[in-house]
Amino acid sequence: MKKYICILSLAALFTLSCKKGFLDQVPNDRLTLDETFSNRLTAEKFLNNIYSSVPDEFGQRNPGSSNAGLWTGGSDEAEFTWGGVASNAVNIGNWDANSGFVYAYWNNYYRGIRSATFFMANIEKVKNDLSPQLMTQYRAEARALRAMYYFYLVRLYGPVILLGDKVVAPDVPSSEVQLPRSSMDECVAYITTELDAAAKDLPITPANDDSYGRITKGIALAFKAQTLFLAASPLYNGNNDLSSLKNKDGKALVSQSFDVNKWKAAADAYKSFITQFVPGTYDLFKKTDANGNFDPYLSCRDVFLTDWNKEVILARPESSLSARQYEMTPYHRGANSASRGGGALGATQNQVDAFFMQNGKSINDAGSGYVSTGFAATATKYTKAGIYNPWVNREPRFYVNITYNGSTWLNTNDGLITTELYNTGNSGKQTGGNDYSTTGYVVRKAMGLGNWNIDRRPVILYRLANVFMDYAEALNEANPGDPDILKYLNLIRERAGVPLYGSADLPVPAGQTEMSAALRKERRVELAFENVRFFDTRRWKIAETTDNGPVYGLDINKNLPDFLQVVTFESRVFNKRHYLFPIPSNDVNVDENLVQNPGW
Repeated sequence: MKKYICILSLAALFTLSCKKGFLDQVPNDRLTLDETFSNRLTAEKFLNNIYSSVPDEFGQRNPGSSNAGLWTGGSDEAEFTWGGVASNAVNIGNWDANSGFVYAYWNNYYRGIRSATFFMANIEKVKNDLSPQLMTQYRAEARALRAMYYFYLVRLYGPVILLGDKVVAPDVPSSEVQLPRSSMDECVAYITTELDAAAKDLPITPANDDSYGRITKGIALAFKAQTLFLAASPLYNGNNDLSSLKNKDGKALVSQSFDVNKWKAAADAYKSFITQFVPGTYDLFKKTDANGNFDPYLSCRDVFLTDWNKEVILARPESSLSARQYEMTPYHRGANSASRGGGALGATQNQVDAFFMQNGKSINDAGSGYVSTGFAATATKYTKAGIYNPWVNREPRFYVNITYNGSTWLNTNDGLITTELYNTGNSGKQTGGNDYSTTGYVVRKAMGLGNWNIDRRPVILYRLANVFMDYAEALNEANPGDPDILKYLNLIRERAGVPLYGSADLPVPAGQTEMSAALRKERRVELAFENVRFFDTRRWKIAETTDNGPVYGLDINKNLPDFLQVVTFESRVFNKRHYLFPIPSNDVNVDENLVQNPGW
């Protein structure tokens, strides 16, 4: 009986502007094993399908599909107005091991893992139609992708089943695999070893404009560092709450002993990455204004709008970008369709308050200059006269990230549009029907400057700013007081246009604890709405505070001035079992060796 391989239909993931990507339209075929690996074309299409499991993390409405995320609306950063969005169920604790997205992530990543292993085992059959160099590179790409998919699994479920090089055909259900979970330390060792091995055979930069989006050496080594970083964090490094997580033979899956050397291993991996790739391959994106002067606002905004700039490490071009931009475009009654959207991805007051003032201080710090009431009599660099004072004199990243009442919309092609988010405003609850913000603010980050209905722009999944923030945090845990901690923290602040720690009126955080708090604040601001906060609060083990209880926004049921009152819009539910996703019930029921996560 012939074994058939299904080559899935996959859109051209990496076709962008002048720097085109490498995937062509893949036909919906069922090919035999011999046919699939009989020539370069079909083998490459099989490899391209493995890439389809790279997560579409900015697609928030249908998590699990294309490994889309629920991480922004599912964190204390934001809330979706639309009731059917899965993150809303997560926020109130209404999900379990039978939820569709729980199964989808598990199944999708394991399918990608098995496909990668299958490809690696069979690519040798194409040797007469593929150069040795390219065959080696393709095998390394598949190997790196396989390790990356394990990282994504571990990030959600904790320690998982390691299949190694065991060849399981992609169409065999994962539930048919009868294996126990490996320990967290074993998973980390496997992922990092595989990424090291793959990196040796991967190019540093794409070979040509058609290759943007392929896995490079930098991507592989960045994921190695991320894996070590996750393993060193409190969720997995001496977490007694996971003491009961054991296989059926009694094998403990998470070590109960804190090990500072795990932080050192992460810091060393990031330092090695920086030494090897910065600034030659990667560098912080900076942009000048019309007069040639450095502009922090344009720099922080356009890093997401400039295709394949040097800050980008990993990006996914084929994504739910249009859907995301529709969510970020307010209703704007009376505007043309290019500037009229749903505005349903609302930023929480919790996140709005996290942004610094223009003098680099938090709003509750002495001397910050924060004014909690009234309206500004005059215009500032980023605001018009008449804007509510709490939104005036904030740092540039505030204006990159947040659409607030009275702000000017980004798309000015058909004139200036002022966004009104109070109840009867042009984007308010009464006006928009189902299309309004629950919080009185709308997320703006990575929003384009024109029509919301576009695609083919790469969506950044990991960038150099992440590396700098990760490195500084790991180093502060491994070697407090190391000068690199302040150096890389201040590099982020310098690009953001806020005063550096150590400058006048802004002392360097004193000691490890104060530095840790400063790093967490900076990280929350710099990486806001980039699908990072959801995982940070979990790996830090603070989600029982940040993601549990009241969450705040403005009073969207009122007009001005009552609209400006801060109110609770939701009481969220988070308990210890929510730190890890449950293993899908079907797999636990079928695999006799597979144990469930605690509390599920």
